Amino acid sequence: MNEFKNQREFKEEFKRRIIERYGRSIEQAHITEKYMILGEMVRDYASFHSKETKDVISDKGEKQMYYFSMEFLMGRLLTNNLMNLGIYDIVKEGLEDLGIDLNELEDLESDAGLGNGGLGRLAACFLDSLASLNLAGNGNCIRYEYGLFKQKIVNNEQVEVPDQWLSLGNVWEVRKPKHAVNVKFGGHVDMWMGEDGKAIVNHVPSLIVRAVPYDVPIVGYDTKVTNTLRLWSAEVADDACDAASLSEYVNEVREICRNVYPDDSTEHGKILRLKQQYFFVSAGLYNIIDSHLKNYPNLDNFAEKNAIQLNDTHPVLCIPELMRILMDEYKYEWDQAWDITTKTMAYTNHTVLSEALEKWPIQYVQDLLPRVYMIIEEIDRRFKYWVSHDMGRADLMNECCVLKDGQVHMANLAIIGSHSVNGVAALHTEILIKDVMKNFYDIYPAKFNNKTNGITHRRWLIYSNPQLTKLLERTIGPDFKKNPERLIDLMNYVDDPRLQKDFMEVKMERKKILAKYIKDTLGIEVDVNSIFDVQAKRLHAYKRQLLNVMNIIHLYFKMKSDPNFRIYPRTFIFAAKAAPSYTFAKEVIKLIHCVADKVNNDSDINPYMKVVFIPNYGVSIAEILMNAADVSEQISTAGKEASGTGNMKFMMNGALTLGTMDGANVEIVERVGYDNAEIFGLRADDVALIRHENSYNVWDKYNKNPDIQKIVNSFVDSTFSNDPKDFKQIYNELMFKNDEYLLLADFEAYAHAQRNIEEKYRDEAAWARACLINIAQSGFFSSDRTIKQYADEIWDIHPIKVK
Repeated sequence: MNEFKNQREFKEEFKRRIIERYGRSIEQAHITEKYMILGEMVRDYASFHSKETKDVISDKGEKQMYYFSMEFLMGRLLTNNLMNLGIYDIVKEGLEDLGIDLNELEDLESDAGLGNGGLGRLAACFLDSLASLNLAGNGNCIRYEYGLFKQKIVNNEQVEVPDQWLSLGNVWEVRKPKHAVNVKFGGHVDMWMGEDGKAIVNHVPSLIVRAVPYDVPIVGYDTKVTNTLRLWSAEVADDACDAASLSEYVNEVREICRNVYPDDSTEHGKILRLKQQYFFVSAGLYNIIDSHLKNYPNLDNFAEKNAIQLNDTHPVLCIPELMRILMDEYKYEWDQAWDITTKTMAYTNHTVLSEALEKWPIQYVQDLLPRVYMIIEEIDRRFKYWVSHDMGRADLMNECCVLKDGQVHMANLAIIGSHSVNGVAALHTEILIKDVMKNFYDIYPAKFNNKTNGITHRRWLIYSNPQLTKLLERTIGPDFKKNPERLIDLMNYVDDPRLQKDFMEVKMERKKILAKYIKDTLGIEVDVNSIFDVQAKRLHAYKRQLLNVMNIIHLYFKMKSDPNFRIYPRTFIFAAKAAPSYTFAKEVIKLIHCVADKVNNDSDINPYMKVVFIPNYGVSIAEILMNAADVSEQISTAGKEASGTGNMKFMMNGALTLGTMDGANVEIVERVGYDNAEIFGLRADDVALIRHENSYNVWDKYNKNPDIQKIVNSFVDSTFSNDPKDFKQIYNELMFKNDEYLLLADFEAYAHAQRNIEEKYRDEAAWARACLINIAQSGFFSSDRTIKQYADEIWDIHPIKVK
């Protein structure tokens, strides 16, 4: 029965369910109860489509893709699902009749705490695009009990408190105990020869954990195709331990799903992280194999019917684990198992930073996963033999092997065991091929390809910015909602003075919404007529939030020393979390707050400049922040950012990129032109040359420029804090580690670019035109385009029809 056919049926069903579930009338029901019932109704409605989708896949023998990722930052799903299902208005008006405000229910939903940053948000965009394009593609992840952490600012410092995202439960999930599987850790491996002459392998584990899946339906836009995000939860297995160590066992099981990215500065944290990775990989693979065998007699055609995408190095244990299952449990010979495995697996690289390319101590892998380690050893042995004997490239053998220096190199394992390796922006892929993975490119040139990242325009434009969406519909028609590439039609209107004016009014409306949020949350009044300059992303040295702060300090000093020098009013907005053990990043957060205290409380300066730090940055905050920005700060050291996707969200909502030629900024500028962005600083090849020739000396920069000297000294001369130790680490990183991310090298160019932005903004018509060009050109950066490329070029999956 369709309870969303019309308002009357929706209201009847809603009332009935409240009584059935909570034994009280609508008038007596608590707001959280109303939220839960609405969510369940929407989820049940989507589940019908989910069943129909599975039936079509099974009946037609369609190939499916599984996206394995440690993170899926889905954001709130209520609005998204109501809109995608086309039932938003029926629900909104039906609830109004019952005296309920849908917005209040929407606000009760918390962001699912299933990730940290760009990696997880990308995975969420991909799921949205897969379903909306009628492609069979599912997610596989861990059901974390707590998110990364909730960020509070106390005495100007970041404090981490638990992110209890499940305090109301997760209304979107359905527990599926019948699909539970056991995952085995530790212990030892026995091997003997069977009667048929084949090896029999018996892994005797020291720890068995029951993995129970929770399924979340992934609803596409205006389609019946509904995929699944499967979240694995660790539970106690039957007969898995003796009662003597029961509490120890229960705790060991529970901590597997307690947190996203346990602190890996300790040995215990590292091992726990490895445990998490194997846990969701093994459970996910068993399930895929199980559902394959319901449709086919054996696993010979496994790679023809299943594609697995490894999102970064976290799920790379998929490769040896699939080999283990195929050989030990289904008796495949090595060569056939290897053929199936490599044809199934594809790997996306998300970073050129060596510290982010995972390496595990051999001892950890051997102790925790003894059989998997044996297989990794054999993969390594065969690879070395092949490279040195068959290819005659013994020189590359030790560079590219999996096991070296006492560590398992996960990125190397990923490349060897996959049929496709992709970067996520043109520049990033070029750096992989020419530098970071150059040796592998020599061995496997055909494996490497680029898939520039994208974002879902449904969430990041249509749903989060209804004002701009209406203006676009009025100007170019509604076609862009289904086909984001049609945004390009806006190019025909960018010179229209009326449209330019209307756009600035829309932007003003969004700035007022953000200003209200800042006032309500932080008690800071910001000037909506000022330039909103936003840097919102994870706090990391290479993303250079510090460079932004240095320019703010520079402007502050200049205005203090020269009463005639004043800037066009500007509001500098930051939003960022720092990893709990990353002390440098936490010090930058403290610096931002101390500078803000000084600037915002100085009556000479605050009419021209305010500094705002929005705490606990996440998807829901991004949804009101990105569409209010005038300037999008994308200022990473060139060659360090793989792609970035925040840059695309800002662009799509009509903000100008102020950035380096890094990641996808390069492709943004290619599309909008240098006049409609503000690009500064060293290019990636300049940075590479400086590194190669070792030609940079930070003290030269410091000694030659009195402005730079004054800024850097202010970190240690008590200008912004009475405790001179406060920013000592920032000073040391810059001056005694030779400014690794070249902030001083780029400072003058950055300050100059900031002045250019101010000049541009003074000409309102020209500014509006530049913003409209950015919106018009943003269709390319839709994740729909990215996913079509993955589907055609890597996964070989095709749209399915659900009647």
